Amino acid sequence: MRSKSKTFLLSSLAAGLVFGMAGAHAADTIKVGILHSLSGTMAISETSLKDVALMAIEEINAKGGLLGKKLEPVVVDPASNWPLFAEKARELLQKEKVAVVFGCWTSVSRKSVLPVFEELNGLLFYPVQYEGEESSYNVFYTGAAPNQQAIPAVEYLMSEEGGGAKRWVLLGTDYVYPRTTNKILRAFLHAKGVADDDIMETYTPFGHSDYQTIVADIKKFASAGKRTAVVSTINGDSNVPFYKELGNAGLKATDVPVVAFSVGEEELRGIDTKPLVGHLAAWNYFMSIDAPENKAFIEKWKAYVAKNKLPGGDKRVTNDPMEATYTGINMWAQAVQQAGTTEVDAVRQALGYQTFKTPSGFVESLDAKNHHLHKPVYIAEIQADGQFNIVWKTEGPIRAQAWSPYIPDSAKKVADWTYPWVCGNCTEPKFK
Repeated sequence: MRSKSKTFLLSSLAAGLVFGMAGAHAADTIKVGILHSLSGTMAISETSLKDVALMAIEEINAKGGLLGKKLEPVVVDPASNWPLFAEKARELLQKEKVAVVFGCWTSVSRKSVLPVFEELNGLLFYPVQYEGEESSYNVFYTGAAPNQQAIPAVEYLMSEEGGGAKRWVLLGTDYVYPRTTNKILRAFLHAKGVADDDIMETYTPFGHSDYQTIVADIKKFASAGKRTAVVSTINGDSNVPFYKELGNAGLKATDVPVVAFSVGEEELRGIDTKPLVGHLAAWNYFMSIDAPENKAFIEKWKAYVAKNKLPGGDKRVTNDPMEATYTGINMWAQAVQQAGTTEVDAVRQALGYQTFKTPSGFVESLDAKNHHLHKPVYIAEIQADGQFNIVWKTEGPIRAQAWSPYIPDSAKKVADWTYPWVCGNCTEPKFK
């Protein structure tokens, strides 16, 4: 009886698999989820990620699609509402049956959807710089970890070339990314001999618009006689009033330089950038990068904007999270072709070894162990035309640290999703 039951069970499973495979092959298209805020405080940043994702999908379809099928984008708007991100993610995976999702900007939105992707074994590509301290079996991180953005930026400002800053203002939006990034930066500054008295830490809510008092406090803090720099993790449309207040207060980069981790070409579009000349941003890509791959990327984008008559027209720009989105979609497409299927487990295995010549001009690779992208680092100054002049860069891509070595508990953790050690939040084993 036991043997017959086992035979029946195996037969049923095999039949189910065959039926499931037949159903999957019967689909006319491969659905791709796009999960970005198209309204609310984050729309200023996320709308362009939706647009560039659609551009990349159109480009793949023009080349014949994948596995003989066209890609079908399924766009949803979680409207800068963090719980709604989780609802929309579940809708994409369970109702729409998408093969992959490209989405989220803020870490609170990513944290909101993470349990859904892990529960349903979905695949998420996250394209924005973040605080690290995470590695998931179901997420590929194509934006920067702290050692690929925040740490190099502070090191630059500490250097003679960067002005030799001694005092630090850590200014951010009040949520997980700024607070965790600044926890790491405070520990890093302590390791470099900076005392707490020389660190000012301030947070504002999403959508905050009155920066007059905060900018006045920064000017006062900087008047102590030590070279002071501001590290900004302000996110979303709050960047507009912050930078306007800097200009109103006459706070120039020669007095107190600001380095931003969430301000790029898109956020500066429409702002009078003349008073901001010389302030800095740290990213892994800038529109001003002189590389044939970037020139081609920009030309494709401008042609797509014109063809689809997107708002902003010829003033639309490219930026780092757009480049990371474009890179992620192409790497996923390569993995699907290699795996010969859109089945998540097979694609995930293939993804860990993908490389792609990105618009940054470098061949970047996905890390099979920690699911992060190896990326170059650039630091650049704001120009009067809203573009950036690169003043420092790494020689090539550097490997992301999913867990910060500056946080004692994190320094003991390992992210390794390769067999036989499958774990993203464990103490390093003695044997593998």
